[in-house]
Amino acid sequence: MRTGNQIQSKINELSMQKKMLQSRAASLPEDSVERRNLNQQHSRLDDMITMLEWVLDEPNGKYHM
Repeated sequence: MRTGNQIQSKINELSMQKKMLQSRAASLPEDSVERRNLNQQHSRLDDMITMLEWVLDEPNGKYHM
């Protein structure tokens, strides 16, 4: 099990990767294959960050009754 600090550190690392991808994608033509690939990577990083944030802020309660 990871600690909250370890999870937050991973979120920060992924956020930095996301910013670098955004910078690289911004310099490429809209219809380029490389830009589409970077956008897909960006989307995966967003998903990973969201999951890690959920782990840190796990909701209370039940989803099913």
